[in-house]
Amino acid sequence: MKKGLTILLGFTGGIIGAFLYGKFYAPVVLTQIASTQYESAAASIKYQGQAIAQNNFVTASQIATPSVVFIKTLSNQQRGYNDPFFDFWNNFDFFGQRGPVTSSGSGVILTADGYIVTNLHVVKDANQIEVITNKNKRSYQAKIIGTDPSTDLALIKIQANNLPHLTMGNSDQVDIGEWVLAVGNPFNLTSTVTAGIVSAKGRNINIVNNQFPIESFIQTDAAINPGNSGGALVDLEGKLIGINTAIASNTGSYNGYGFAIPVNIVAKIIKDLIEFKEVQRGFTGMDIKDIDAAMAEKLTIKNNHGVIVDEVLADGPADKSGIQKGDVVIEVNNKTIDSKANFDEQIAYKRPGDKITVKYLRKGEERITQLSLLNEEGTTAIMKKGTITSNSLGADFQMVSKTEKDKLGIQSGVKISNIRNGKIAMMGIQEGFIILKFNRKEYDKIEPLISDIENARGQIQIEGMFPNGSRAVYSFYN
Repeated sequence: MKKGLTILLGFTGGIIGAFLYGKFYAPVVLTQIASTQYESAAASIKYQGQAIAQNNFVTASQIATPSVVFIKTLSNQQRGYNDPFFDFWNNFDFFGQRGPVTSSGSGVILTADGYIVTNLHVVKDANQIEVITNKNKRSYQAKIIGTDPSTDLALIKIQANNLPHLTMGNSDQVDIGEWVLAVGNPFNLTSTVTAGIVSAKGRNINIVNNQFPIESFIQTDAAINPGNSGGALVDLEGKLIGINTAIASNTGSYNGYGFAIPVNIVAKIIKDLIEFKEVQRGFTGMDIKDIDAAMAEKLTIKNNHGVIVDEVLADGPADKSGIQKGDVVIEVNNKTIDSKANFDEQIAYKRPGDKITVKYLRKGEERITQLSLLNEEGTTAIMKKGTITSNSLGADFQMVSKTEKDKLGIQSGVKISNIRNGKIAMMGIQEGFIILKFNRKEYDKIEPLISDIENARGQIQIEGMFPNGSRAVYSFYN
């Protein structure tokens, strides 16, 4: 990544359609043709191409815009000035103290009865969520049905009927070079549509702050800007193919590339949240990493296809199926694997208990095996949400899963999430921190830990670690 390049969450949309029409819709190849015998044919192609594209753009826009909503949230969370990761307009008093924080973004209506998908960072920490529909400009109060930090997705619901909603497409069938439209609300400019092409697929840009991130973004050059977080990426049939989530920018505004979560991942996450209120994620029991050119040459791998197995958890699914560290996975369920993002995407479609077929290389020899995915606790059972909220501490607490304990080499721990105003924020503890000891005491249940922190007086010490394995100690006087 070039120096100064910042990956910013949720910056999608734009207002430069006229500029794009003149600059990009007319094939630039016309300026490169010197021979006059081709000029007439090329001009004809130019005219026909513009007419066809314009007609498709109009149709797709008419289908998509009524189903993309404007989301406004109100939160008491304190944030610093110019927070680059969120579309915030902060309110300050004359003494520099921050009051209520408002933010805005976009969402996509999925059902006629009011289920809406958006980005988690749009509604995270919100005390109030207001949804304004595009068709009739009606305002609704929304509630959060469920969230998935691994993909930065959230499902919210409004009480309404007969709402226009988008049909989901198939992101696996989206081709590089295909025309797409980005629909959203940049800079509070509601119902903005921009056009571009799919620039790449399976992009991993390391923006999801989670121990088990799933990043396999669709990359597009459709103009996108602050406020389009959670908006729609649609094909020329007006079908939803992705949820716009991020841009690559060194200015904070559109700079050439945007990233969308593929709709096939969105569909699975939303189905889980509606059915279980919790994402049912399958784990393979192995860590994998990308293969670079030098590694591919050493392993005699053609075309750099595959991902290398970096770690195998003892008695996990991969271990039981015979996969070993150093093996190279080249296919999952007959789908070619060429990157970690691609591998993670294929696993993201599955639930605990599902079986997958893995083709891999060991010392150049192809092998095939089957493994059964497990949940975070190492079983195939449906996971129930086990989060407990403390309003006085201003955070949510959840026991660390078996998968996380095995990965980090710990016996027990309590993970902190959804930090807002309260004691946890005042301590400076960060999202995802795992408490191992409070005042040198270990805990295997959440409730006693919360009670002890809430009632503690005098010198307090919290020992723990971050999801990357680094340890930290927080000491303060209460």
